[in-house]
Amino acid sequence: MYEAYWNLKERPFVNTPDPRFLYYSQEHEEALSRLMYAVQTNMGGCMLTGVFGCGKTLLNQALIESLEKLGNYKIAFVANPFLSHIELLRMIAYDLGANNLPEKKTEILTDFLLQTLEKILHNNNDDGKHTVVIIDEAHVIEDKLIFEELRLLLNFQLKDRFLLTLILSGQPELKKSIENIKQLSQRIPIRCNLDRFGPEDTKNYILHRLDVAGRAEPVFEEGVYKVIHERSGGIPRRINNICDMSLLVGFSKGVELIGDDIVSDVIKDLES
Repeated sequence: MYEAYWNLKERPFVNTPDPRFLYYSQEHEEALSRLMYAVQTNMGGCMLTGVFGCGKTLLNQALIESLEKLGNYKIAFVANPFLSHIELLRMIAYDLGANNLPEKKTEILTDFLLQTLEKILHNNNDDGKHTVVIIDEAHVIEDKLIFEELRLLLNFQLKDRFLLTLILSGQPELKKSIENIKQLSQRIPIRCNLDRFGPEDTKNYILHRLDVAGRAEPVFEEGVYKVIHERSGGIPRRINNICDMSLLVGFSKGVELIGDDIVSDVIKDLES
């Protein structure tokens, strides 16, 4: 709606996990490096945590994009693990290419799914491909049986390496859930955390997304970045909401640059 007015090719502050818009703060760069290291060295487990809206899903998508470019990985991505343990195993198996899975939910099915997954992992390995399973929003998992099934997946290994890398991604409370299951915790040697942006990263994040969307020149007055940082708490999702609505209001008012008055009004509307 406002793209042409601001000389943009697309909206820059949409809250979707598009890797093109990933801003590599020092923490994001370090986290992606650790995730890549865990996968490329065939480690068993890895955990990514961070406050809500800090970019975990976006970072996972960037990881998937990087691995797909390399071409020697099979990836299962579970966006919503609020499932039973059988449903979760079924979703992982389906994402990895399993077909004609039985529907009846019994413990026999659990064994069948585990056997199916083991066969898939060995087949992938024989084809020269490493398997990666990413569980997003893993903090919503309450059933310990689900974590136990995930732990069992890490039993699938060769003498010198795991047959899959399991990445658990979620809000900080995920740490406690994992630490309460010692056998699983011990198999997650790589851990990384994303925090809120500081003032400088908030500004650079905004400029980066504008640049990706096609505008190299600033849209916001210089003093506005501090206001956005303070009122967003440095959380990317909140920054996006403030900036998107500010672009809309600035367009409707016909301004050349967005100042503190527009941003302050937008924040009041969003918080009301």
